[in-house]
Amino acid sequence: MLNAPVGVQRVIGRLRRPSSEAPTPATTSTRSLPMAAAIRGRLRDVAGAAHLLPAAGRRRAIPAARPVGRSLMGRIGQERILAVSVAGIVLIASVASVSANSSGPTGGPSGDGTAPRLAVGGDTNQNDQNGTGSVDGAYPSDAAISAELAAANALIDDAHVVQGPFLEDGTLLKPVAVDTTVADGKALLRSYKVRSGDTLTGIARKFDVSMMTIWWANDLKSKDDLHIGQVLTIPPVTGLVITVKSTDTLQSIADSYGVDPTDILTENGIQDPNLVVGQVLVVPNAAGKGIATPKPKPTVTTTTVTHHPSSGGGGGGTAHQPHTYTGGAMLWPVVGGNNYISQYFHYGHWAIDIAADYGSTVRAAAGGTVIFAGWKDNGGGYQVWISHGSNLYTTYNHMSAITVGRGESVGRGTQVGRIGQTGNATGPHLHFEVWIGPVWNGGTRVNPLGYL
Repeated sequence: MLNAPVGVQRVIGRLRRPSSEAPTPATTSTRSLPMAAAIRGRLRDVAGAAHLLPAAGRRRAIPAARPVGRSLMGRIGQERILAVSVAGIVLIASVASVSANSSGPTGGPSGDGTAPRLAVGGDTNQNDQNGTGSVDGAYPSDAAISAELAAANALIDDAHVVQGPFLEDGTLLKPVAVDTTVADGKALLRSYKVRSGDTLTGIARKFDVSMMTIWWANDLKSKDDLHIGQVLTIPPVTGLVITVKSTDTLQSIADSYGVDPTDILTENGIQDPNLVVGQVLVVPNAAGKGIATPKPKPTVTTTTVTHHPSSGGGGGGTAHQPHTYTGGAMLWPVVGGNNYISQYFHYGHWAIDIAADYGSTVRAAAGGTVIFAGWKDNGGGYQVWISHGSNLYTTYNHMSAITVGRGESVGRGTQVGRIGQTGNATGPHLHFEVWIGPVWNGGTRVNPLGYL
């Protein structure tokens, strides 16, 4: 339908050829004048309807027919008259198809109506004031069509835009979420802040691990490293805490410490046997280096007094051990209100540990004779042994000072030294033992609480 105006334009172009090209009839018929008038009217209708076409569809206005002095039929010929008639009919049908009609929607039962056959941009609002839709069957303006095309092109361009960010060289960065967490035993470790009177053995007993486990986990160099306010790392079980190195494998670690690889995985709650450098692992039942025996400190200078035990005082002569113990219940060996039992008598620890402030007084639990006073390389550091008779002995270990000498007779409550942490000890405390039989010479250690 839209090609009809094009056909009309072609016909008009043929009619406007130079008169030299048009064939000249021999005679002019008077009968052709009415027909010429009719054609001129058709052409005027065509020119009047041209303004209904889009701007792009009409090239120029059709000029009004000039008066002719001879027969129109003779000037243009029958074939051209026929072509003009057909074009006029098609144009009239085109104009009629888009003209207003109130009979109903186009394409309905009556075949006519006010609804447009074509709505550019998809807008059929009859009240559109912007000319972007079809209003009363009129075509949109060139500006409206250009705006619609520009908007469509913008949508197409936006659909192909790749979102950034970009580097300076144009490289597109795409965020990738990578899980960098590595399962290990770090979450199993606990912390403990050292308080007054704490000892390494007491802390170990509190958390049900060995003393050496805490020693290894905190890389302690000596038992003197323990101090109030210090935060210690406490492993969940007896063993070692290690950090995986580049040369480590699960099997090599298991072989080094003589443990089952499966136990390592289970204890740390991991499933992947491929270890990662820097991964923290708890190795259950593993053992590290032992505590180095410290070099003996200079012996505390004490005055050795020998006297007969029955005299109860000083005097000359050689001291003799009492034959019978008659002292009854023993006296608590530490003076001061800030002391407490930090570790009880149990298998592997045949004594009680009494934590107290550094330098507190240590006294004899019962009267007797001092049979040793000095340093021993048995882990007890500076210590004193007392014989009480009836094959009963007591020892006082880890002291910072000794105030009696070997062979001296002491009474119940006599000061024998001061609280310290010499030998294999962390934190100031007294390691107090009760022996039945000679000390470290066939005797047996028993629970001191049965005698205090």
